[in-house]
Order: sequence, then C-alpha cells, then structure tokens
Amino acid sequence: MKWVKFRVRTISEAEDIIISTLYDIGLEGAQIEDKVPLTALEKEQMFVDILPEEPEDDGIAHLNFFVEKREDGTLELQGEILDVEAVTEKVKGELEELRVFCDIGAGTVTVDETEDIDWINNWKQYFHQFYIDDILVIPSWEDVKPSDQDKLILHIDPGTAFGTGMHETTQLCIRQLRKYVTAETELLDVGTGSGILAILALMFGAKHAVGTDLDQCAVEAVAQNCEANNIPRDKFDLMIGNIITDQAVQDKAGYDRYDIVTANILADVLVPLTPVIVNQLKPGGIYITSGIIDDKEQTVKDAVEAAGLEIVEVTYQGEWVSVTARKI
Repeated sequence: MKWVKFRVRTISEAEDIIISTLYDIGLEGAQIEDKVPLTALEKEQMFVDILPEEPEDDGIAHLNFFVEKREDGTLELQGEILDVEAVTEKVKGELEELRVFCDIGAGTVTVDETEDIDWINNWKQYFHQFYIDDILVIPSWEDVKPSDQDKLILHIDPGTAFGTGMHETTQLCIRQLRKYVTAETELLDVGTGSGILAILALMFGAKHAVGTDLDQCAVEAVAQNCEANNIPRDKFDLMIGNIITDQAVQDKAGYDRYDIVTANILADVLVPLTPVIVNQLKPGGIYITSGIIDDKEQTVKDAVEAAGLEIVEVTYQGEWVSVTARKI
C-alpha cells in the first residue's frame, strides 16, 4: 500500500484552522509536529512515560496529511478522483485563501510518498518481550519460549493507554508491590492506564484491585490485559474520573479501605493527590508513589509528610524516584 504525504509548513497558532479547512476538502488524520509545551491539563492527564525536555517553542509547526494512492497513481478525495498535482493545487489554493484573513506563516506544501503504512500495528516493531527482574513481560504478538514457561509471565498490550512496564517508574512500583502485597491486600491504583500494576499485584496474590483513570481508553486496555492474564473481572474494578477533584469518584472508591495505594504519576499531580488519597488508605496502609524525576524528590516527600504519612523507603532507578510511605 502506498500513501502520498502532503506536508504543510505553518505556525502553531494556525494549526486548527488549517486542519479544519483541509478536512473540508477531504484530507484527514492530521499529524502535528510542533514544539508547543504541554498545558497543565495535558500534564495532569499523562501518567508514566514522561516526555524528555523539548527545545524552546519557535512557533513553527508542520502538518502532515496522508492520502492512499490508488493502483493507477491517482488519489480519491470525497469521491473525486484526482492526480497528485491536482490535490497539491487544491491544498495551496485553500492555504492562499486563508492567508487573506489570518497569519499562516510560510504556508508551503511539500509532497512525498511512503509505502506500507499500517497505522494500527507498525508501532509493534518497537515493543518486544523483556524482563523486569524475574518477570517476563510479553506482548500478544510474540510467543513464550519453552525455556520461559516456568517464569512469572505478564501478557501486556498497551493499546492506546499508558503502561507496558518498560519505563523505570513502573518497574520501581512493581518492586515495591512485591514487598508489600499479601493475600488480603485491597489495592487502589490511581492512573492505572493499561492496568499493569493492578494486574501484577493480583498475580502476586492480592485479593482485589480498583483502578482509576482519566482516559476512557483505559477501559478497553484493562479489559484486554485482564483477559490475557486470566484475571477474573470481579477481581479488578475500574473507574473513569479524577479522584483528586471528583467527590463521586472518591466516594465510590471508598474510605479507609485500601491496604496499598499506588500512584505512578507526575510529581506535580502527586502533590494534590496525596492529601486526598490518604483518606482511602487504611490505618497502616502503604502508599507507593513513582513518576518522580530526581529533582522533584523533596517536593513529593514534603507532600507525603504534610499529609501525615510516614516515609518508610525511597528507591531509585536511573533519574527516577519512588517514595513509599505508611499511613500512621
């Protein structure tokens, strides 16, 4: 399968109007490349796989649109058959009309061709089975080797939710869970993503797990990963909502209920989360936090102690930190 890529150079302020305009002529699935910093809300909605420091925003943006190329070399837009040159002229014409009443920057168009784009599955080439200590983490499209049949095996597909176990923050949490999970453990996993921490806690022997997440995509990811690991659905309940600000989510999660709460989230989210989540913990319950870059360690420790929790352990992997505390 071949695709034609139309790449528009513009400015970040014009992204939305250009995408909307070009959608109207049949170009869909815009891929945006810019250096615009994440908003506070976007940061709140991210969980473990934290992006590296980006270059300073220069206001420049590139928008990529892909159209499937037919066998005869033509393209189809909204039922109309056109050649590449005609589509290019359409795009340029729309951009010139926009330029009359708004700044679109350079507004230039370049055209390229690429082959065999499988939008759903191509990312899989980058995710292969790996070990977290003695745990084999393996995606559904790979087979377990005979020599690994006796290992603790976690079948995990991230789907569109975060969490494969590859990130250091996740691994820090997993090691802490192994220390504290018992057969009576009731677990709450805030920002559960793919459900990896809760699923592993259940595999370690926990009695029951509850996960919360802001992203509706977590519902399907958790369901698939529970099924892949033979976790009965009554063992893992999932709630979509913000437990920091939503009283209904807090009430549904329950109070003084959990032996362990895990929160593998950004440090800036852990600060407002901690004084809330302390109410969900049982007396003596364990609070495992991660997602903390090393220069935020003290910030999180201060928030944990301010909430009346006792820090029992701080662990490190690379530049990441996990703070484990107990409700006194």
